[in-house]
Amino acid sequence: MFGSIFYNLWGALIAFSLYFFSTFLKPYTPLRIIIGSFIVAIIVFLLMYIVRFLIAYIMFTPEVNEEVDESDLGENGLDSTKEAETPAANSTVEFQDENSEEIAQVVRTMMNREEQQVNA
Repeated sequence: MFGSIFYNLWGALIAFSLYFFSTFLKPYTPLRIIIGSFIVAIIVFLLMYIVRFLIAYIMFTPEVNEEVDESDLGENGLDSTKEAETPAANSTVEFQDENSEEIAQVVRTMMNREEQQVNA
């Protein structure tokens, strides 16, 4: 949940104070004013759980799935870059078992391709 029980206590204290001071000058008995203030404080204390839950629900941001499907690339009109990005997307899977010299050679090849595309 968002926050802690501390917010519930502050809400109860504020509700108690507002109710107490708003009914203090009315012709009620002091016992009725204090009991009413405590009842309002307990109700607000419990309602703060709902408020905290709603705030936590609103502030919740789900994790974004970082995997990009090849079909999404085609839908966005990136068909021309799809061919260039496909080897890069699979590079971590392909090179897990290969040695570092082969990986370095592939990286050099990819960098040369990028330079050729930029210069063209």
